[in-house]
Amino acid sequence: MLRTMVDTKDSKSGGKKGGKVDKTKRGVTTDDAMDDARLTEDVAPEDVAPEDDAPEEGVVAVRRAMRILEAFGIDDAHLSLAELSRRTGCHRSTVLRLARTLAMDDYLAQRADGTWRLARAAGWLGACYQATFNVQELVQPVLRELSGATGESATFYVREGNQRICMARVEGPKSIRHHVRVGAALPLNLGSPGRVLLAFSGEAGEEYEAVRRAGYMISLGERDAEVSSISAPVYGINWTLLGAICISGPISRLNEAVLLSHKEAILSTASRLSRSMMGARQGGAA
Repeated sequence: MLRTMVDTKDSKSGGKKGGKVDKTKRGVTTDDAMDDARLTEDVAPEDVAPEDDAPEEGVVAVRRAMRILEAFGIDDAHLSLAELSRRTGCHRSTVLRLARTLAMDDYLAQRADGTWRLARAAGWLGACYQATFNVQELVQPVLRELSGATGESATFYVREGNQRICMARVEGPKSIRHHVRVGAALPLNLGSPGRVLLAFSGEAGEEYEAVRRAGYMISLGERDAEVSSISAPVYGINWTLLGAICISGPISRLNEAVLLSHKEAILSTASRLSRSMMGARQGGAA
């Protein structure tokens, strides 16, 4: 069994009375002292997250506090201290100390059962982010990368009623290409972008079920006999469908085999853009 000790530095540096730490000098409440007491109980080694010894850039305490906030997902109404420790890779004593600090400014709150939840200030930051969010700032660079990687025009569509609207577009580098202007309204039921929007909006039918299973769709001359495309869905917070991303071009160049060769590029780009829309870090949990 492993025995964890809390704030050993503080206990050595001052506030001692009769060989014990004076909690009152550190502004610690009775409830805090009870939390500390629980932390000093015998715990199994697997319950203690190993602290990452790799050097961190920036202010370490701030980055660790941010990791605690990022540990919460959309399905996490509250998390225990042990779970926060596991998700952040920090010792429970470190998590407890930082959680209390975050609670001072209403970024976290502790429930009666001892678990932690996001609080008012965290919600306010989220609201500010949503109010000032600019889709173009995220979408346009991603479309440029996709166009550069595939050599074709890349477009982002959103649904508006029974139409799909071209919200952003980057023209491909080739002289012969498919042209669509930003703001153009196109049929929702013709072409892979519109059908992806329908499929992932829950449209019934085996053809849409097949699109949902595949995660993408290829269209060959459906809306325009000379145009082909491949599309995938893009999501936002709470996995809400936001739009569809696609590459398109002349069918004489983009046959089915060529479009399939771009499948991984379109899927990875759609996933990356979805994570950016959600505000999630690359490489982190969604």
